Amino acid sequence: QVQLVESGGGLVQPGASLRLSCTASGRTSNIYAMAWFRQAPGKEREFVAGIRWSGGRIYYGDSVRGRFTISRDSVKYTVTLQSNSLKPEDTADYYCAADDDGRTVYPVKPSEYDYWGQGTQVTVSS
Repeated sequence: QVQLVESGGGLVQPGASLRLSCTASGRTSNIYAMAWFRQAPGKEREFVAGIRWSGGRIYYGDSVRGRFTISRDSVKYTVTLQSNSLKPEDTADYYCAADDDGRTVYPVKPSEYDYWGQGTQVTVSS
């Protein structure tokens, strides 16, 4: 079992900065990848950014590429999502996810992840 806890959400202005953190605990030794997803009301859960634990390979969803940055602390099993150019359309619940079976090389679908955090709300508004 893996437990994921997110933090850092809140109300921010367009163009402002955001920093979300997620820490994994429990049976973390076999984690293959960790990622951030987001989901706005009435919309599908959307891939934001992912990082593979072995080697730290990073990949982004099209909607945030160039605006968001994902990073990790490999010792603490913490993954961070940052942005300095938020847009109103970034408003959503943001979820941290972990994949521990490694069946997909670069997992981007919610169904490809095995563990999920509780989510943290991000509202981008002036």
